[in-house]
Amino acid sequence: MSKKHQTLDLSDLEELNTTGAGYDILRYVTLPEMMGEEKDTLLYFMGKNLARKFDFNTVEDIYYLFDKLGWGRLELVKRKRKELIFHLLSDSVVLRLKAPFETEFRMEAGFLSEALQSVEGIECECLEEINQRINQIEFSVVFTD
Repeated sequence: MSKKHQTLDLSDLEELNTTGAGYDILRYVTLPEMMGEEKDTLLYFMGKNLARKFDFNTVEDIYYLFDKLGWGRLELVKRKRKELIFHLLSDSVVLRLKAPFETEFRMEAGFLSEALQSVEGIECECLEEINQRINQIEFSVVFTD
């Protein structure tokens, strides 16, 4: 199997150890400048593509990966028939929201959409809403099937 199409095991992340500042500068400063006006769409599909690199068996695998990637603690807060509502909280989310540059969570939204599609077996899309007042991100995942 070529490295280009190789999937990653969740345990592979235990081998990685970096500080977050370099990642944040690349993610929130350099990438958006390179992507221009299409940044929201491209980041969303980057997240979907990244999720395809992992084999998810449960929603808990998704929680684990969000935490391990330094994105924050993801939790399901409401389940409806065709929609799931998640909140993303952590000190790192607070710090990103208070950063001196614009932050967004499009890549996380795309990742969550694709990961849930893998676990649930149902196509879905994800929208995110930033609540600056309480430093929380809300993801609404809507099943489209």
